[in-house]
This record gives sequence, structure tokens and C-alpha cells, in this order.
Amino acid sequence: MNERFLSELLEEISVSGYEEPVQAVVKKEMKGYAHEVREDDMGNVVCVLNPESDIRIMLSAHADEIGLIVSNITDTGRLQVIRRGGIVGETYPGQQVCVRTAEGMIYGVVEGRRDLFEKKELKESDLLIDIGAKSREEALQKVAPGDPIVRDTKIRKMMNGRFTARALDDRLGVFIIMEALKRAKEKGCSVGVYAASTTGEETTKTGAYWTSSRIQPTLAVVVDVTYCSDYEGINPALMGRVELGNGPVLCNGPYIMKKLNSRMKECAHHASVPVQIEVADSMTHTDGDLIHFSGQGVPVVLVSIPLRYMHMPAEVADEKDVEGCIELIAEFLASYEREL
Repeated sequence: MNERFLSELLEEISVSGYEEPVQAVVKKEMKGYAHEVREDDMGNVVCVLNPESDIRIMLSAHADEIGLIVSNITDTGRLQVIRRGGIVGETYPGQQVCVRTAEGMIYGVVEGRRDLFEKKELKESDLLIDIGAKSREEALQKVAPGDPIVRDTKIRKMMNGRFTARALDDRLGVFIIMEALKRAKEKGCSVGVYAASTTGEETTKTGAYWTSSRIQPTLAVVVDVTYCSDYEGINPALMGRVELGNGPVLCNGPYIMKKLNSRMKECAHHASVPVQIEVADSMTHTDGDLIHFSGQGVPVVLVSIPLRYMHMPAEVADEKDVEGCIELIAEFLASYEREL
């Protein structure tokens, strides 16, 4: 696994609407592998293999993460915030945070008081961030409304090939589709591959819609994370049994094309990659939902990465699942035939 590339992706801040640092990493990494690297006004980055082909397979994963945005600065120099994406407010008090400013990174702490934990539902409007400033005027010398904030977490290896970091959702997906493009190229892939690192999935999903509308893909392979059912509080009756380390997850849902799922299973068998199945009652709640409706309609297949503790301060994934996703998608691309 290309640990350097993955670490560079995970080290950046990319709160929804501020994806530029991650996209810069993608462009730098892929310029030697893709035949074209495209970017649009929304900040979506598309790395293209075989642009001359009339078969266009879009790979989609989102570059943005959940987080906070500075909304106001109090007279005492504390930062007030709004949310971007599905944060869990109760996980923030007492946590160290990073604030990305025009002048670079500064650091702070979310005020932690016992009375905050007595609230039935802690909202972002209850949070105050201490950056060490003594006044509003002093804080404004460093921070501006609109600056993004994330928790100051680390990338750590764990036992049995597992690892933990902030924003594996969906920086892992971006890593996977870019590595799958490289590997498909090595396998002699002849179809057009459009690996799209999209913006805004955690908030608006406009990035995926814009990108798909411009590519006009033959089909789309969406890569995102999904909940594991192998820890307390996750009920497998809601979506199926998904376990960390047991391979990529294919989705059985009304938005997913059955023929593409069948083809993915064939590729998994050929590549000796174990796969798991989850079920969806309607929407997938991924970029695939809007890609599906773009243009005259796009056939979609969803390949998900098993993840523990989604949207928490630190998420957990397994290297085997990541490698399995890369190999599965590369095999799909390299062996794709027009008629399924």
C-alpha cells in the first residue's frame, strides 16, 4: 500500500467547501500517471486515463470531511462556530483543534465544562474555542469568520493491519480510486477512466453532480465508507453484516444496477478478493445518488470500505479492505466489456 500518498491525503484539512489542500495532493501525485488532470470551478479534480475512448467509466470519491467553520469571535477572543456536515457535537468539548487560516495553521481547545455534558443534545452553538487570544481584536489578527476547524488527531497504526485517523471518510475513497487507476493502467486498461475527487459530499453533493454532468459517463463506480456491524450500537438488521477486514462491500439497493454488481462479483472471484454485501432501502446517501440522476441517467455501482466509528474523532479501517477495494476496481476496469 502506498502509505506515503495516503498519509499526505490524511494530513490535510478539507472541511466541506475547503477541499483545496487535499486536491493539491491528488494533482501532484497523479500528474505522472493520468493522461489528463482536470479541475473545475467547484474544485473537483478528475484524473483521466485513455480520454480518447468512447467508454467513460467514472470513479467517484469525495475529498471533503465534516468539521466546523468559524462564525463569530466573542469579545473575549473565543471562536463561535457552525457545522459543516454531520458532526456529533458531544465529541468536541475538551478536544484540541486545528484552525486553518490565511496565515497558516493555529491551534486551540474546545472549552470543556461539566455542564456541557448535562445537555441532552449538545449543539455547535454551545461550543466555544479557546485559541489563547485575550480579546476579539487580538483573535481577529489571526482568525477570520469562515475559517475551517477540525480536531487535532493523529494517524496511528494498530494491531492486525488496522489503522486510525480523522476523516478516513472519505479520504480513503480518494486514495483507492487513484491507486485503482494506476493499477488498471498497469493491467493494460483500454477504456476511459475518470477518477474524480469530488467536493461537497458531506453538505450538498453538488461536486459529484457537476463532475458527472461534464463527464457524461457510461457508468459510475462510487467509493465511500460504510458502517461496520462488528461493534456495539450497530444493528446488522438495518443493513446487513459488515465486518472489518472481510473485504470490500457491495450494495444491494434500488439505485444500484444489478448487472454491475454481478460483474463486480465476477471480478472479485477472478482477483481472489473477498466481498461483503450490505442492503439499502432507498438512497445510498453517497455521491452515487446524484450521479445516478445526472444527464439522462447514469448506471451506478457502489463499492464501500468497512469503517468503524464513522464521524467520530478517530475512525478505524483495515489495510486488507483498502487493498481489496483497489484490486477489485482495477480488475473491473481492466476487464470491462461494452455489453454486460
